[in-house]
Amino acid sequence: MQMLGTVEKKKNNINYTCLYLIFLYNIDMIKIYLTLIIIGLLGSFGYGAYWYYNDTQQRIATLRENNSQLEVAVQTANASVDVLRADVLKMGQLNNQLQADLQKAEAYGDELRGKFAKLNLVVEALKDAAVLEGKMNGATAKLWRGFMEDTGNSSEYPLPNWLRGETSGARNQDSSQGREDNSTGSIKTETSPAN
Repeated sequence: MQMLGTVEKKKNNINYTCLYLIFLYNIDMIKIYLTLIIIGLLGSFGYGAYWYYNDTQQRIATLRENNSQLEVAVQTANASVDVLRADVLKMGQLNNQLQADLQKAEAYGDELRGKFAKLNLVVEALKDAAVLEGKMNGATAKLWRGFMEDTGNSSEYPLPNWLRGETSGARNQDSSQGREDNSTGSIKTETSPAN
C-alpha cells in the first residue's frame, strides 16, 4: 500500500508537472497573443495617427488656399468700395455743380422773362426795325459764342453768315452802333411807309 501511495504520488506529481508545463505553455501563448494584440493596437493607433495627420495637413492646405482666395476677394471688394466711394463723391460734386448751374439758368430765365415782360417787340419793331434787328443779332451772336464755349469748343470759328448779317445781294450796315456788343452787323432793310 505504501508503494501504491508512492506511485500515486508520482502520478500526482506528474499530473501537477504536466499541468504546470501546460500552464507555462499557456502563459507563453498568452504572452504571444497579448504581444500580438498590443502590436495590433499600436499599429491601429499608429495608422489612425498617420491618417489623422495626413487628413489634417490636407485640410490645412485647403484652408490656406481658400484663405488666400478670400483675401484676394476682400482686396478686390475693398478696391471696389473705394472706387464707389470716390465715384459717389465725384457724383455729389457734379450734382452740386449742376444744381448751381441750374439755379443760375433759372435766374437767367427769370431775368429774361422780366425783360420780355417789359419789352414790347411789336412796338419796338414798328419804331425802328433796324435797331431791333441789330440787338437781336448781337444777342444771338453772344448766345452762339456761349454755346461754343460751353461745349468745349475753344477754337475761334467765325460766326455764321446769318449772324454776321452777310447776304449775297446787299451790303451790311452796322445797326448795333452804340451797343455793348457791336461784333455783328445787321442787314439794312428798306421799309415802305404804310399807306
